[in-house]
Amino acid sequence: MNKIIFFILLLYSSNLYSQRFITKQAEISFFSEAPIEDISARNNKVSAVYDAETKQLVFQLNISDFIFPKPLMQEHFNENYLESDKFPKASFSGNIGKLNKVSLATGTLKIHGESNEVDVKGSLVKSDDSIMIDATFTIQLKDYKIKIPKIVMYNIAEEIEVTVKAKLKEI
Repeated sequence: MNKIIFFILLLYSSNLYSQRFITKQAEISFFSEAPIEDISARNNKVSAVYDAETKQLVFQLNISDFIFPKPLMQEHFNENYLESDKFPKASFSGNIGKLNKVSLATGTLKIHGESNEVDVKGSLVKSDDSIMIDATFTIQLKDYKIKIPKIVMYNIAEEIEVTVKAKLKEI
């Protein structure tokens, strides 16, 4: 009898997980267009989980995993602006819905210890055993209490464009 119950629970639990998709190699990049210098960085060590049944989506990344074209930019980003020693992670937790024919993720974006509600338009395309997510949105540095010293205010834009690309595999 115990074996039968165990087998039923095993089937039930595998059925629950059949609607989940995961990756540890999603990519988030950002771009800052400023009068003196454009700044961009890429992080391809982003973890993401999507539950197709509940439509819940979660992203998490280490701030220090962003790679910049210039090492000095990376150092300033981590030490002076994002303070990655104090605030090592950023995350998004929300749900996917539809707005006309476009996917809409609504949830909480946490950066630099600050949380804000965001709506992100993008695409979510499901194939046999994977999900592709593509989105681009903007954030305001002031919303996350990221301060830019006046001496470099022409080097860094107050509005940053964020791009998300993820291929999640079914588990």
